[in-house]
Amino acid sequence: MSSLADFQNEIYLSGLADVVPDLPTDLTKLEELAEQKLSAASYGYVAGAAGSETTARANLEAFERWRIVPRMLRDVAERDLSVEVLGTAMPAPVVLAPVGVQSIFHPEGELATARAAASTGVTMVLSTAASNTMEDVAEANGSGPRWYQLYWPKDREMAVSFLERAKASGYTALVVTLDTFTLAWRPRDLDQAYLPFLRGIGVANFYSDPVFQKAVGGPVTEANKDAALMHWVANFGNPSLTWDDLAFLREHWDGPIALKGIQHPDDARKAVDAGMDGVIVSNHGGRQVDGAVASLDALPGIVEAVGDRAEVLFDSGIRTGADAAKALALGAKAVLVGRAYTYGLALGGEAGVRHVLRCLQAELELTLMLAGVTRPSELGAEFLTRV
Repeated sequence: MSSLADFQNEIYLSGLADVVPDLPTDLTKLEELAEQKLSAASYGYVAGAAGSETTARANLEAFERWRIVPRMLRDVAERDLSVEVLGTAMPAPVVLAPVGVQSIFHPEGELATARAAASTGVTMVLSTAASNTMEDVAEANGSGPRWYQLYWPKDREMAVSFLERAKASGYTALVVTLDTFTLAWRPRDLDQAYLPFLRGIGVANFYSDPVFQKAVGGPVTEANKDAALMHWVANFGNPSLTWDDLAFLREHWDGPIALKGIQHPDDARKAVDAGMDGVIVSNHGGRQVDGAVASLDALPGIVEAVGDRAEVLFDSGIRTGADAAKALALGAKAVLVGRAYTYGLALGGEAGVRHVLRCLQAELELTLMLAGVTRPSELGAEFLTRV
């Protein structure tokens, strides 16, 4: 029986022909390499966080406070990491988080990511702020599983158009990011005076949208690019949204919906009461509120609040298979990984993303196996101790 962990054997066997991996298998080492390759502006955009970056650091430190307690003699000869999350079958509980403006990391951007995701069977979540249109990314993703992440614009007609286009392009679940209705104070970007959207990067889904084009007098060209930019500025993010507005999503999207950015149990309860199918415990990788609670610290309370009424996913701080195992043990149904695969994209394009995914899933399976677990559903808090 083949397994995700077979990637380890594949690497060792390649060594017999003096072939070693192009990228490190310790995924925590990718960031330093990416910094050497990317421009200061591009690196700062992906690696940076809000304010003094205490939330980003807290995300990583939270994982260090939990240690895995392996169990012995439990017959782990056969494993199965497959799960179903928000109606999507997955080879393992690992999802590619929505990361925007990917062309600043690699010329092919989201197209390379989509191909790598499809080749590994991993679900990709496409950002509204992508460098490529959702239609082009869907074509690159082929028959791979994919979800669409919505940055909810002020123009309701445009929001409906985004949802209709996503549905027509085969995106099966909707992820609504709640925590980025405005950009936070991000010193790394401010010090470079760098915001890619103002340079026409990350606006492909807007500029290609028929409702957007109608508002700016037709397809975006040199003649109306300034008007297009101002229309984007006027519509990106909507700070007036409330819980009552979720009914609008249900009216226009007939598939599963998950709310991303949940950090408080009461908000998780409100999401479920509003008919949402899932919540994603996330602080946007520390990019929005400096001094905020670490996502892993928020996870257990949210799992308890939601119970079995909706699926709880986890985002913010996943770098290794062991990290993923800890989040799963604390109740997450699946984890989203963001920066790690972005660094892989920067360093190796499609192959770099694929490398990250194969390493992460292999390490996750080996971690479960060595802890005495054969499938994610067997994981629980009893496999962890807090230090």
